[in-house]
Amino acid sequence: MHELSIVKDIFQTLEEAYPETFRDIVGVEIQAGLLSNIQPVLIHNAFEAYKEEFPEYAEVELDVEILPIIAYCKDCSKEFEVKFHRFVCECGKGSDKIVQGEELKISKVTFKKKEHE
Repeated sequence: MHELSIVKDIFQTLEEAYPETFRDIVGVEIQAGLLSNIQPVLIHNAFEAYKEEFPEYAEVELDVEILPIIAYCKDCSKEFEVKFHRFVCECGKGSDKIVQGEELKISKVTFKKKEHE
């Protein structure tokens, strides 16, 4: 299950990016393109399993946004959404230029609000 290694990478990235405050993280949003082979249910299950192994992350919640495949047509200079794995623009020409759909990235990190005294 490659989702568990992805979850480990997410937490490692957060620890490296926020060394002083990563324990204050309460929410993580990721964006995954349809071509990234991320299954939301499986990534959520892996996330929960990781939190059980590392209880210091028990409060962290995960939100996954699946991004559609967007391709670019050289013939009519337009971007179009790929549906049903058909990389064909509305003009009828095929395209192999993918603009969106392969990415997997952390798009938002939410921290605990600190109470001011």
